[in-house]
Formats: sequence, C-alpha cells, structure tokens
Amino acid sequence: MTALAVIDVLGLKATGSPLRLADEIERGLPSASLARLVRALAPGDPDFKYKLVPKATFARSKGKRLSPAHSERIARYARLWAAALNVWKSEDEARDFLWRAHPLLDGRQPIQVAATEVGARLVEDLLGSLEHATAV
Repeated sequence: MTALAVIDVLGLKATGSPLRLADEIERGLPSASLARLVRALAPGDPDFKYKLVPKATFARSKGKRLSPAHSERIARYARLWAAALNVWKSEDEARDFLWRAHPLLDGRQPIQVAATEVGARLVEDLLGSLEHATAV
C-alpha cells in the first residue's frame, strides 16, 4: 500500500511526497487522524480507539499530537484499511473482511492479528493474495 493512500486515510495534507507519512509519525500524528481512522474501521464501536491509544493517553491528547509509538500503531491500521479498500473497493466489504474470522489466520480476525507489526504484515500478505486471486 502506498504512503500516499495512508496519508489520505489519516486525513493528512498530501505534499506529493511519501516521506510526509514518516515525518508525521515521527512528529506524532494529530489526534484527529485517530478519530478519522476509527470512524472508518469501527463506526459502531466508540471504544475501538482505546485499543490503539489507551484511554488516559487519549484524554490527554485531545487537540494535540500523539506519541510517535501510538502514531506508528495508528498508521499500521490505516495501512491495512487502505489495503482492504484497495482489494474490496467498498468500505462495508473491507470492514467485513477485517472484522470477520479468516481460516488462513487460524480463525482469527484480521483486525486482531494486526495488533503487532508482524501480524499486520501477515494480513497484508493475505490481502495481496486475495487481490491476485491466489487465496480464498
């Protein structure tokens, strides 16, 4: 997935440079990027944001920038969202894929597997396989 697609998911101003994403993560993403991602990934779950940023940290960050570590986590999920949208071409279908248990992930939900960077890469590989019709 391209950095520019992730920049779009996070609602950042695109400068034409994929390095913009790395710079924003290093500075810390604005808390508005988290809100935007949560609206896309889990519109019916107002507590999902606390899986990405602890509740106390979130409360302190309103209107401010998040830490680089939390920003990395948010960007990871934004990358998966962008990849799922690329494959499924529909927000509802992309969301369904991410939240539905998948047999190639030992019956776990892709959103759950993505809690680690290694897990997120496995989900991206699965999405890549689906895009190229080599997995079901």
